[in-house]
Amino acid sequence: MWDRSNDKLIGIIALGDAVFNQKARDEHVGWDHHRRGEALVNLMDAYVLGAVPPYNMLLGGKLIASMLRSQELVREFNKKYQKSVGLISGEEKCAKLVAITTSSALGRSSVYNRVALNGRKILEPIGFTSGWGHFHFSGAVFDELRAYLESIDDSYASGFEFGSGPNWKIRVIRRALERLGMDTSLAKHGFTREVFFCPVAKNATAFLRGDHRRAIYGPLPSIEEIGAAAMVRWVVPRSEWDHRYLDWKVQDFVKALESPELSRNFLRQKRNAVGS
Repeated sequence: MWDRSNDKLIGIIALGDAVFNQKARDEHVGWDHHRRGEALVNLMDAYVLGAVPPYNMLLGGKLIASMLRSQELVREFNKKYQKSVGLISGEEKCAKLVAITTSSALGRSSVYNRVALNGRKILEPIGFTSGWGHFHFSGAVFDELRAYLESIDDSYASGFEFGSGPNWKIRVIRRALERLGMDTSLAKHGFTREVFFCPVAKNATAFLRGDHRRAIYGPLPSIEEIGAAAMVRWVVPRSEWDHRYLDWKVQDFVKALESPELSRNFLRQKRNAVGS
């Protein structure tokens, strides 16, 4: 998303395939294992969603999050995926973008909570992740664990092709820990993330459950309409009393990356800036 007034980047939305297992999401939708496998193609995950400095200081993250329910996003999804064929099943999926999930970086999110425009809530908090993952295992450690599995001819070492099952890295780590006689709970880092659900279609959960056969879309706003409403709702009011964005320079971001102390201050300012 670009600022037309100065041709600068405001923020980024990146959508990808949703993970197969997500407890908070699956309980919210009401999925069983079979229905989830059929309907997951109609849901995407926003794995990148937010504003860059200095727009984050003006609640630009809320503006970007509001773009999830836009005409343009649905149109682009339809162009790319509506007649896509599943790599495993070989069947035409007739995918429809009815909902989008996302999650906070760590803990409760002050960016995504209470995001609403024109009386319509954009994101609904539906729970937290359980704290399992692999980011606390460095690339070098993971490579050693995988090499160990290869040395004992364990099939998990090479089961990374699409269709071999979800979360390959986690499965490799847990398998290697198990074969080494170590506690597999070491794969639990303990950092929970708040999970959010954005219904794009009016009957998103009913369609995903299979209760409704047709996705029903209400009038979705355009990106231009969303931008105009967000300016009035968040950006302009914040700019009137928080003037830090006026003094921000690109060099500040570089310095924050290079200095641990500046990085901590930058992150603290960011948390303060995106709060509602």
